[in-house]
Amino acid sequence: MKQLLTTFLVLFAISINAQTTYLHCGAVLDCKGNSAAKEQTIIIENNIIKDVVKGYAKVPSNATAIDLKDQTVMPGFMDMHVHIEGELSPQRYSEVFRISEADVALRATTYCERTLMAGFTTVRDLGGTGVNVSLRSAINKGFIKGPRIYTAEKGIGTTGGHADPTNGYKKEYMGDPGPAEGVINSKEDARKAVRQRYKNGADCIKITATGGVLSVAKDGQGAQFTVEEVKAIVDAADDYGFVTAAHAHGAEGMKRAVLGGIHSIEHGTFMTEEVMELMKERGTYMVPTISAGKFVYEKAMNDENFFPAIIRPKAIEVGPQIQATFGKAYKAGVKIAFGTDSGVSPHGDNAKEFFYMVEAGMPPYEAIKAATVAASDLLRISAKYGTIEKGKMADIVAVKGDPLKDIKILQKMNFVMKDGKVFKNEK
Repeated sequence: MKQLLTTFLVLFAISINAQTTYLHCGAVLDCKGNSAAKEQTIIIENNIIKDVVKGYAKVPSNATAIDLKDQTVMPGFMDMHVHIEGELSPQRYSEVFRISEADVALRATTYCERTLMAGFTTVRDLGGTGVNVSLRSAINKGFIKGPRIYTAEKGIGTTGGHADPTNGYKKEYMGDPGPAEGVINSKEDARKAVRQRYKNGADCIKITATGGVLSVAKDGQGAQFTVEEVKAIVDAADDYGFVTAAHAHGAEGMKRAVLGGIHSIEHGTFMTEEVMELMKERGTYMVPTISAGKFVYEKAMNDENFFPAIIRPKAIEVGPQIQATFGKAYKAGVKIAFGTDSGVSPHGDNAKEFFYMVEAGMPPYEAIKAATVAASDLLRISAKYGTIEKGKMADIVAVKGDPLKDIKILQKMNFVMKDGKVFKNEK
């Protein structure tokens, strides 16, 4: 009898404390099917979607109603490639010697909020100084507003490679950063670097499989890891349940990364048909980041002082190619997950990527699914996120109009709910 009474009191307390919200939605793109469902009600209890019903359900007196009858409602978007700590500027290459971690963190609070208000409730942060781990924790604890962050902490590269933090420094400052700073040159180093990322609080792993555009080094395409080194990284990452990502512009570096078991190729600029077929065979995702390509190309062409001289030719060569390669990869059947490389392109402009993807040949609903269903699958969180359905977490966004007819309207987000909490609701 006492046990029954205790159970009843617990359930009664839960029912009193539960916060129930009814969203009356003009249309719902739940990302399970291929069309919108008109006039739906999403019922949310605390941070869980309790039910989705047809019509505008009557709202109980103890529940909150939110009128989205003139809007299209979708799952919260996910960006699989951001650098949440910073934003590209001509001062980037000198500020590293001047600004502190506190400066980085305080500036980043703005970038975090911009990203969330743009409708991106989850992001994968692919490398920074380590402040990204603190940003993730501050958001999770409610100290600042921002998306749910899965961070790689610091990227992993090779000596002189795209993720070597001492590239371009005077010889006296260079030395050998080693695995602790993410610089590796062997399978043993590779395992140690992954374990260090785990120790430092990372959620995923990012490697730089080729040269890059923005590093102070001449080569932006050459392969920078052996297959064995990549495999050692992926094997160590698997021990911790980490998803892995490989920055890659050149085909040989991509090929080695895919053969080594990497889970996603970032950018994929000069991807060949051979690499596409290999990715299809292995189930490897492409995260295109067209936004970043367009941004660096525009800056390199129109402002000769924006980048150091060694970087401008790479930006001009690589920038325009990413969108075309994405179109070919999508048509070839390569799995696509949404990603922008925001931090290179401005934070808060993430939704421009939808337009670029559609412009390259991807249907609007498929582009939206790339930022929901595919992204949640890549992150291995599809049990909780990525669709609007009973039992999923209440990450929900809405825009006025029909994004299937005009994908650009996703750049003006009206409603943002993350984890059952409303962060934006503009009439």
